[in-house]
Amino acid sequence: MSPDVSPDYELSDDDANVHHAWDNSLEPVLTVEPGDVVRFECRDAVDGQVDMDSTAEDFGNVSFDPVHPLTGPVYVEGAEPGDVLEVELLGFEHKGWGYTGFMPGEMGLGLLPEDFEDPGYHAWNVADGVAEFVDGIEVPVDPFPGTIGVAPAEDGEHDTLPPRDVGGNMDVKHLTAGATVYLPVECEGALFSTGDCHLAQGDGEVCVTGIEAPMFVTARFDVREDKAIEQPEFESDHPYTPTGADEPMYGTTGIAPDLMDATKEAVRHMIDHLHDERGLTRGEAYILCSTAVDLKVSEVVDAPNWTVTAYLPESVFP
Repeated sequence: MSPDVSPDYELSDDDANVHHAWDNSLEPVLTVEPGDVVRFECRDAVDGQVDMDSTAEDFGNVSFDPVHPLTGPVYVEGAEPGDVLEVELLGFEHKGWGYTGFMPGEMGLGLLPEDFEDPGYHAWNVADGVAEFVDGIEVPVDPFPGTIGVAPAEDGEHDTLPPRDVGGNMDVKHLTAGATVYLPVECEGALFSTGDCHLAQGDGEVCVTGIEAPMFVTARFDVREDKAIEQPEFESDHPYTPTGADEPMYGTTGIAPDLMDATKEAVRHMIDHLHDERGLTRGEAYILCSTAVDLKVSEVVDAPNWTVTAYLPESVFP
């Protein structure tokens, strides 16, 4: 965050400021004016159920009822249905650690639950801009909120797991410091909340977690009456490689008549590569794919088969 920007308000992660569902009937914990800056303290995605000493078994036993603690909601004066809430992400502060894990296959979570019967877990020590993995592998960190959004118009409680027209659990890794997010407003005051912060993530978040971490998020709000959108949009100069420059990559492809099947094949081939050529266990490879491998749709015009490519930056290896 720029040293000349200080928050007008701070929201701690105390219970009074945290909720676990999207619900337009929630009372706002803070009311702000356009132009105000708020610093949010956000819990990790599973609400403190794991730590640096946790095991794969511990992660496999976490409760998802509830999950995704969100800090908020914040009422923004002047925001009305049909407007756009502009959220300028000014800065992030992590607490020195994070974790990545995948659940037992029987839960059906992640891209490849059928390939991983047992859970997996890695706690990352974070220092000097990198998160430490196994065998000297380091993943650069560039924090962002996995979940960022406003309340939906539809009454009642809504699960935080799927993303929605008003944002939520989008997991867009380019929403880093300096990015501006635009959210369609459906309720008076917008009722903004955020959480589920990540230190790093590959596009796809294939094992169902990035590098999850408790974190502070600082943002400036504005209301845009001159803009109309149906779903979230954003501006970002986030680099598309971990180093921020062109760098060597290893790519694997998935080719199939269904995009999801092609995606699974691309990731499976990358797991094979990391296991066979880099000596990782298949579980370690799955975790690294979720935190550092980017998925791209390479081709959707050559029927009957489409191509998805998984890109691995060589810079993560020592």
